[in-house]
Formats: sequence, C-alpha cells, structure tokens
Amino acid sequence: MSNGPPPMPAPVCLIENTDQGLQTVESALNLLRRIQQPVVVVAVVGLYRTGKSYLMNRLAQQQSGFALGSTIESKTKGIWMWCVPHPMKKGHTLVLLDTEGLGDVDKGDEKNDAWIFCLAVLLSSTLVYNSRGTIDNQAIEKLHYVTELTDQIQVKSGGASEQDDDEMPEECEFVRFFPSFVWAVRDFTLERKIDGRNVSEDEYLDFALQLKKGLSPKVVTYNLPRQCIRNFFPTRKCFTFPFPTEAKNMTRLDSMAEADLDPDFLKVADRFCNYVFAECRVKTVKGGHTVTCSRFSHLVKIYVDTINSGKVPCLENAVVAMAEIENQSAVNEGFRLYEQGMENLKKNFPVDLGPLSAEHQRLSTMATQEFLKRSFKDTEGKYMAQLQNVVASSHLVNNVSSVMLS
Repeated sequence: MSNGPPPMPAPVCLIENTDQGLQTVESALNLLRRIQQPVVVVAVVGLYRTGKSYLMNRLAQQQSGFALGSTIESKTKGIWMWCVPHPMKKGHTLVLLDTEGLGDVDKGDEKNDAWIFCLAVLLSSTLVYNSRGTIDNQAIEKLHYVTELTDQIQVKSGGASEQDDDEMPEECEFVRFFPSFVWAVRDFTLERKIDGRNVSEDEYLDFALQLKKGLSPKVVTYNLPRQCIRNFFPTRKCFTFPFPTEAKNMTRLDSMAEADLDPDFLKVADRFCNYVFAECRVKTVKGGHTVTCSRFSHLVKIYVDTINSGKVPCLENAVVAMAEIENQSAVNEGFRLYEQGMENLKKNFPVDLGPLSAEHQRLSTMATQEFLKRSFKDTEGKYMAQLQNVVASSHLVNNVSSVMLS
C-alpha cells in the first residue's frame, strides 16, 4: 500500500448526483484506500457559475483539471476530488473537493443543494465559500444553508435529548468539529472602506457579519445567517479578487497564460493559495483523531449512506463506524503477515517445536506492530484481542501439523 497519493493527472468523481440521489464512486474510494498519509481536505462551495473550479485548479498548482464551464450550464455535478502531495506539509496529502454549484436553475432541488453543502462541511478541514460581487445582504442570504446545519448534523448519538446537564449544548459543540471558513469574493470592484477608512479583507467580512440590535422578526431574519456563520466558523478568512481578465476572455480562463491575467488578481490568488497551504489544518474527527486518506474514504461512504437512509449524519456514530472498519482491516492485515510467514515456514516441515515457537513469536510481534500501525481508537483492546486469538489458534494448528508430520 502506497504511503503517498498515486499520480492523479486529473480529478475524479467522488460522489455522483444521480436521479436516485447521491452515490459514492467505488473507484474513487479505492484510490483513497491506498493512501495512508494524513489529509488536509479543502472543499469549495458556492452558487453555480461563480468560478469555484478555477480556485481548486490553482490549489492543485495546475492550470486546468476541474472543469471550468463557459456557459450558463453548471459543469460540476456531485462532488469531484483531486488528491495531490501537499506542497508545504511533507508526508501529507492535499484532498481538493469541488462541489456542484448551489442554486442551479436546471436542477432546482433545494434539498439536494442542502446535502451537498452539508457534505462539504462534514468532509472538509477548510471550507471555501465562493461568491461574486460583494458581501451584501443578498450574498449572505444565499448562504442560508448554514442555518440548516443543526437540523442536518448531530454531534452525538441520540442528539441533544441525551445530553448530560454539565455538557455544552450541541449547537456550541459544532464549532469544535467544523472546518475553518474562507470567503472568496470574486469580481470585486468596490473600495474596501468603512466610514471613510480603508479596511482589510478580514475586517470587511467581519463588518458584513455584524448583527443588528432588536428582536423584531425582520431583525431576527437578518441576524440568523450571520449568527450561524459567526458561531459555527469562528476561524474566518476573506479574500477579495478583482476581475482576472476582460469579460470577453472569461470563457477561456483555464487556457490563458498567467502573463495575460490581471497582476492584481494573480497577487490575491497567490495569497489565497499560500494561506491554504500554510494555515489549513489536517482533517480530524471527534476526539481529535487524525484522518488519513484511507479513513477519509470510510467517512465519505458512511455519511453518504446515512443521508440515503433518511437519517441525519452523526459525527460520533461516524467515528465509531470508521473505527470498526479500520480496526477490522488492521486485524486482517496483521494476521495476513503472520500467515504469510508461517506458510513460508511450512515449506520446511517437519520442524522441531522450538524453532516453530520462535518463529511464531517473531511473526506474532510483527503482526501486532502492523496492527498498531493501522488500528484506530481501539481503546478497549477488543480488536487487539481478536488478533491475538486468531494468531494463537493458527499457531495451535501449525503445532499439530508439525507434530503429525514428524
């Protein structure tokens, strides 16, 4: 099994959006299962035809890859994935997720959009929201999916009803497991000024997310998406991109040389990429456990299967299910090493019990080391005991075989 990502010249579809609903793509999951490196997962979401795919190609350090649509039709369907070596974190894989555009008039399915947004939040360690123009009330209202997250995701099994009195409300716990948040504002033409003072991009975002005072229905409606963004994503960053080129050239953005793009646009694009590479953290799950590509493949399938079953994805249940899959795989791989070694020894049967026991001990230690390298959250030692039992049973059989052949 490879430690790093295999050469991936182009993105692949990870989650298909079909007439039957969202479906994982087995070939894409198999690509992930072959990689044992920790992952930094960056997902981009936003309205269709806003240039999300271009940002992902920049992060992959490629001019093209994710499809850039040149018409009003959305090009990305479902969720597409590109695994590349992380440019700054040695021994890590950067997983880029380009999601289907929200609000596609051709699709017209708000429920489907909500689940795409939900999966982007669940799977990423950094969520990039891509919009055009300005961060005004209309732009924030289009991010209404964030207000539905508490209905679509549970932190604990059973939800808030089983919560202990001394524990924090589930809504407050989301922040511990949600990704960091980057707002990329494309085609930004305004001066960033507040009360006549030049402000930074982050100050501009914070100003746009300020709450109004009062409890009238109008104020509550205004504050709700802003309050959710502030609560769920306390780590926030903003980048305002000018137009990359003249409007007539926008349809061939992925084929244009950098020298033909606006220098100010390129500066912001470079700052955006450098921020993601340097600051975006490794993906973890509830309990602070690091996610590898292999474990990430399990998360993808667990969450999509849960959504298709009509249930609400639960962070705690996902970790338990992922641990079961990983630990059983670790048992199987450890025992495979042991069996392989014993099969080689059998070629020399009959052998004395002394050398047989010594080789058993050596191979048993190798199997345990392999298990420990691959196991995940086996806190009660259940799967370690399972490995020891199957190894001991196999050793007993080999002992009998050796004696009978003597």
